[in-house]
Amino acid sequence: MEHFEKTLACKEIYKGKIIHVHVDQVELENGGTSFREVVEHPGGVSVAVLTGQNELIFVRQFRYPYKKVLLELPAGKLEPGEDPFEAMKREQREETGTQGEGYVSLGEVYPTGGYCGEIIRLWACRAVGEQQELHLDEDEFLSTERIPLEKAVEMVCNNEIPDAKTQIGIMKTAYLVQKGLL
Repeated sequence: MEHFEKTLACKEIYKGKIIHVHVDQVELENGGTSFREVVEHPGGVSVAVLTGQNELIFVRQFRYPYKKVLLELPAGKLEPGEDPFEAMKREQREETGTQGEGYVSLGEVYPTGGYCGEIIRLWACRAVGEQQELHLDEDEFLSTERIPLEKAVEMVCNNEIPDAKTQIGIMKTAYLVQKGLL
């Protein structure tokens, strides 16, 4: 059976710099109707940067919606028309001061499919060369931290890292390392 919902009407509620919110009336597959609240987001990128010592480079930054500092893999928002792979390399340089090689796609993450259309594209790579100075946006404040990959996997399993993209990036990177693919 094919599942579907047909959009009957769309009402814009809010249009901001990062997100747009609308409420849609939809026709359900049984012929009934319902409403869907949708947050549109341009998408994002994230990268698991692995050093020669098998340490991942993380960022710590305050995340306003949660009112606390989170430990995350470097990540950022896509700009309109920006190539996701190039955006990821830009975020890596800005937030970790590193260049990478041997990039491997870790696929896409749909963080909150019930109401948000954001897609985060994930990669892993090996860091090469010396770590350079960070180049953060003027409203961006973070610090970097290196954690051994094995310890990062334990932290995910012990619920010490709540960020979804970071959990997925860590676990997929560990799998690739275990298989000798990264």
